[in-house]
Amino acid sequence: MNAALEALIARERQAFIAARPQSATFARAAERHFAGGVPLHWMRDWPTPSPLYFQSARDAVVTDVDGHEYVDFCLGDTGAMFGHSPPAVARAIAAQAPLGLTTMLPDVRVAAVGEGLAALFGLPWWQLTQTATDANRAVLRQARMATGRPRVLVFDRCYHGTVDETMVIMGEDGATLPRPGQVGRIHDPVASTVVVEFNDIAAVVIALARGDIACVLAEPVMTNAGMVLPQPGFLEALREACTRRDVLLAIDETHTLSSGPGGYARARGLAADFIVCGKAIAGGVPCGIYGYSDAVAQRLLKADARRESGHSGIGTTLAANPLAIAALAASLAHLHVPATYRVMEARAQQLASGIEAALQRHRVKWQVSRVGARLEFGPAPAPRTGRQSVQAIDHELEGALHLYLLNRGFVLTPFHNMMLASPVTTAAQVDAFLTVFSTALDEFAPMMRAT
Repeated sequence: MNAALEALIARERQAFIAARPQSATFARAAERHFAGGVPLHWMRDWPTPSPLYFQSARDAVVTDVDGHEYVDFCLGDTGAMFGHSPPAVARAIAAQAPLGLTTMLPDVRVAAVGEGLAALFGLPWWQLTQTATDANRAVLRQARMATGRPRVLVFDRCYHGTVDETMVIMGEDGATLPRPGQVGRIHDPVASTVVVEFNDIAAVVIALARGDIACVLAEPVMTNAGMVLPQPGFLEALREACTRRDVLLAIDETHTLSSGPGGYARARGLAADFIVCGKAIAGGVPCGIYGYSDAVAQRLLKADARRESGHSGIGTTLAANPLAIAALAASLAHLHVPATYRVMEARAQQLASGIEAALQRHRVKWQVSRVGARLEFGPAPAPRTGRQSVQAIDHELEGALHLYLLNRGFVLTPFHNMMLASPVTTAAQVDAFLTVFSTALDEFAPMMRAT
């Protein structure tokens, strides 16, 4: 770390601490029972010297316990993509709460929710889970049952939650390796998973020719290793390769739901055998979904008829509870509509154009990638693979920039320079961010030019 960056980080850390005594007090109290002063260790991934405790969140603004307001471009890492507590969802939750929170019985709105999901995503059959991780886990089990094949294919540096089969990376020699940092790992990834580079259709074709792949599980745009866009024709070739080898294609839209109604696959006309989504699907209430085609449904019925009785290994007690159904029904009716996405895309385009202009003014040769309402800025050229994206990240510089912006009232996703625009993000809030971002570049540009 160079001296200028080190001094800047020290200054911003001191400013954070001085301005947030109540956050520090809450963190110290929580440390008596919660490691690091937080109930989920991911909450320590922010580049702050101590946890930032929040008091309230509404629309696109978060207010902390010390009274500071922040324009939120993280939005709960996508969970609050439509803004914090969307009114339609809040009303649905309030109406359902006194009528029962969980029963393990189907709610009267289930048929309508199924119709809404089918219309939104274009697949006829659906199941609900608690999270997208649960949905991905179920899809991989279902795919193995339907095909009778043992392995799955994923892309290097992918993210599909904490599903064991997907917690992998590709080694230098192309081998499947465990993703570093896992706690208590016992799963053997070589037995279950083949991993190849995103955008490498030749590698996909070779892997599928083995004949033991049940399913390809893919984000249509990689987002967790930084944003990696599909090269022209890649997803179409992926679909064709899967069809040719009778491999099921599962598209995880958990982050790319921001691409438009029904997500990236629906917007681009990509036919998936399975669709997975979570996070924002029910307006921020914990809920995951997975859908599948008529052809898959027939294969599952036949395979299930041969299955011995016993626990399927799919499902959790709280899945499809009435509170989640109420929130999902309200979201389908009021949030997953074209008008909502038009506003989100306009704000994201305003952000992207403003960031590009500021980078050019400061002679920083970085690029901005945008898909729908989601965007990311980073070193040029835009990465083609997850490995390239990861290798381009300067974590100290990135963290310092995030802390600088947070100290001035703007929250970015703590993982990478990723931003999300909601339908309640205003043009004035975007303009305010761009003003502060340009000021930040006065200090950061020399360091960014060196990356």
